[in-house]
Amino acid sequence: MPLRATTEDQPPGWLGIRRGHRVRPLEWLAEQAIFAVALSAILMVFLIFVFVIREAVPILFGRINSALVQRVIPAEEMDRVSPAELQAYLGLTDRQFREMDAETKRTLMEVRAEAQKEIPAGLRGDKDAHVNTLNWRYLVLPHPWTGYSRPVYVWQPISAIPKYNLVPLCLGSLKTSLVALLFSVPLALGAAIYVSQLANSKVKEWVKPAIEMLAAIPSVVLGFFALLVLASFLQQLFGYPSRLNAFVAGMALALAVIPVVFTIAEDSLSSVPRSYTAAALALGSSRWQAAWQIVLPAALPGVFAAVVLGFGRAVGETMIVLMASGNASLVSWSLFDSARTITATIAAEVLEAPHGGGHYRVLFLIGTLLFLVTLVSNSIGVWINARLKRQLEGRT
Repeated sequence: MPLRATTEDQPPGWLGIRRGHRVRPLEWLAEQAIFAVALSAILMVFLIFVFVIREAVPILFGRINSALVQRVIPAEEMDRVSPAELQAYLGLTDRQFREMDAETKRTLMEVRAEAQKEIPAGLRGDKDAHVNTLNWRYLVLPHPWTGYSRPVYVWQPISAIPKYNLVPLCLGSLKTSLVALLFSVPLALGAAIYVSQLANSKVKEWVKPAIEMLAAIPSVVLGFFALLVLASFLQQLFGYPSRLNAFVAGMALALAVIPVVFTIAEDSLSSVPRSYTAAALALGSSRWQAAWQIVLPAALPGVFAAVVLGFGRAVGETMIVLMASGNASLVSWSLFDSARTITATIAAEVLEAPHGGGHYRVLFLIGTLLFLVTLVSNSIGVWINARLKRQLEGRT
């Protein structure tokens, strides 16, 4: 039977490293406070995600009908309709339907009947007035709307017949983000390699803080700069007709992405053991060859993580694209046409969308889509990062 250790059996200072609320109460309280703050932050993010998903659920499961002309159920026939059908007709949630009395439901039915009578006869005869534009078919696929000669992708939430196709918004976000990465990643990685491997200590002391200082510039300031200065300069340089477009927004986004990619990539490159560089130099390679062929491959997992985080920064940016992209929901692959991103759409339209309406639900739907894009990109980044680490360590 093992004997219980005594104080005399332990090394000197053993009592000094014991932890717990009795031995070190202040340190224990500090640890619990830090844990509580971290847990609350995680919980807050989770609750935000749950709230956004909850508001988008009616569209996700097809529980809302945005057709302008709908079947009218007379208030006198309320008792003949099943509760599920009545709830769907009134567009109420389960909780609202349970808490609402019969007289209020009857009043809502009368209001809906009066609203249907007020629809102009010309609009009532439009085939699009009978379409549920919140159906997934119309959210992601083109449709031959009235006035168009062919099926098109249209985002027009404020119109006689609202149209909520998501393709123009996704395409706008993709174009601006790719332009931002195209310009920011080479500049940020080049600066990171120079600062971590080639620059002397004095240059590093000035260059590194200067680049990281870009992260302290508010995005609204970058958007204002792009709106007044960058847009005019690039239009004069390239001569395209639209002054605000995806190219201008992407260039301004690059200024916000550079410090993110630079900081993480520089830390990864600096963490590579100096013995790698010393061995390469001893074998006759130049400092640039050692940095490019030895250090960079060794730091590739961290560099890739920097690029993934830069992509997330570009996709999630709001003010820059809101001010510099032109905010026209066009389906065009040209970088010099105006674009409208998901984040700019949410910021510009959330205040004008009636609570609980179709427009309101769609904005939360694209917010959910933005969450999913970020989650998928980060998951892919983690998977590729782990694979690169295994390859560098010689494991399959």
